Amino acid sequence: MSDMAASINAYFFISVDKINKKLWHSVRTNSKNNNLLILCLIFFVILHSNSEIMRNLTNAELAKLLDKDIFHKISQAADSMQQECYLVGGYVRDLFLERPSNDIDVVVVGSGIQVADALKKLLGKRAYISIFRNFGTAQVKYKDMEVEFVGARKESYSHDSRKPVVEDGTLEDDQNRRDFTINALAVCLNGGRFGELVDPFDGIADMEDGIIRTPLDPDITFSDDPLRMMRCVRFATQLRFLIEDETFEALERNAERIEIISGERIADELNKVMMTPQPSRGFVDLQRCGLLQLVIPELAALDIVETRNGRAHKNNFYHTIEVLDNVSIHSDNLWLRWAALLHDIGKPRSKRWDNLAGWTFHNHNYLGAKKVPDIFRRIKLPMDSKMKYVQKMVDLHMRPIAIADDVVTDSAVRRLMNDAGDDIDELMTLCEADITSKNEQRKQQFLDNFRIVREKIADLKERDYKRLLQPCIDGNEIMEIFHLPPCREIGMLKQSLKDAVLDNQVENERGPLMGLLMKKARQMGLVK
Repeated sequence: MSDMAASINAYFFISVDKINKKLWHSVRTNSKNNNLLILCLIFFVILHSNSEIMRNLTNAELAKLLDKDIFHKISQAADSMQQECYLVGGYVRDLFLERPSNDIDVVVVGSGIQVADALKKLLGKRAYISIFRNFGTAQVKYKDMEVEFVGARKESYSHDSRKPVVEDGTLEDDQNRRDFTINALAVCLNGGRFGELVDPFDGIADMEDGIIRTPLDPDITFSDDPLRMMRCVRFATQLRFLIEDETFEALERNAERIEIISGERIADELNKVMMTPQPSRGFVDLQRCGLLQLVIPELAALDIVETRNGRAHKNNFYHTIEVLDNVSIHSDNLWLRWAALLHDIGKPRSKRWDNLAGWTFHNHNYLGAKKVPDIFRRIKLPMDSKMKYVQKMVDLHMRPIAIADDVVTDSAVRRLMNDAGDDIDELMTLCEADITSKNEQRKQQFLDNFRIVREKIADLKERDYKRLLQPCIDGNEIMEIFHLPPCREIGMLKQSLKDAVLDNQVENERGPLMGLLMKKARQMGLVK
């Protein structure tokens, strides 16, 4: 029962890494476990309702979907060279998942460069070709499309590098080297077989089941190119798929191989996970397979609950990824999402036990902010204003909570606005996302107070705008100075002061504005 409870708990933050087939079999065949069977059934149905919906396509339907000028031109080019030619990879996968894709990858059983050159000639002067002979690849750019060509190949790897030794190969060899079954699909583009699907590893069945699985032995797949482990988690997160049992177990066994991968490549995969609708799925998978401890150990260290005198603190890892999901609902700002992911990384170092208060994490925001540059530097994230933005968000994320937990005063809000600057609204989004209390009354109290803080921010912005950009001499005072009723002349004088302030021609102070006012009045003949 504890295994199932753990799975349901993980799914709550949406990231079950696998279905335990032995557990499922024992539950299904044991009449004493009816309640557990019901839980499993509910769990399985909910899980798959979150997966990408796929459609089944016949070869004729594939041919119809590919009935576009670019694919017919590729077909014509390949046939003219008498070369077998296949559309492969993500474009084929996304046809079945009904997802938009701009990545057109073509495998040629022969010379991909020759077919690319033939395509360029067919497309004419508006097409541009780039050839990379060292890699045996070519790219054709035409209008808003990019078509990548490569010759079919087989690969072998050394243990200390993810750069393969490449040899010419067959279509089968090329599909064998693909990372996952759902990416090993190929559709023939030759005239006689246009639209014919080649699926040697049941990638279509895996898409139907919502499964990420490697075509061959996953230990070899991940050991050869450890970046595929990050890609595995990323695809599972993007598509809301499960990672198949044997594949997940290989992730656990090969996790330490990630150390040969550059920080830039890891950061690229993390950013793709981060930009999914529910990034928590990916970070739980990374944590459970052991990759997170190697990539962002500061985040992995949050996955602990300590109890003393019967009082436990919350699991700050699961809290953090819930905050990340909350932010993701309201913002697609990648760096705000990074701030959400790192906002509590100072808690392990700041954790203290107090006999009266219980567990405390004083100044965890300050300690966490100090860690941000090291994390960015290690995984090769940008060390520019983006890092400073994340650092500022982590540092300030407790300030609105402190304000909202008491009487919301203008002075406190104004100081917060001064420290947050132009990022005040995004800071409030982070702080609202940080309220994950299961005490609904307490949670609503914070959210109500945050609403008041936001209203005060909007009010102060408007007042500051008026204070800074509305002339400090208004229309009523102008009428008093010149003993005039509301009239055209008063309007002209008022507008001249406003234009001067907006154009920064004069300081918005009484002395300079009065001098300008009198000068304009003399020009208009109102004074001598």
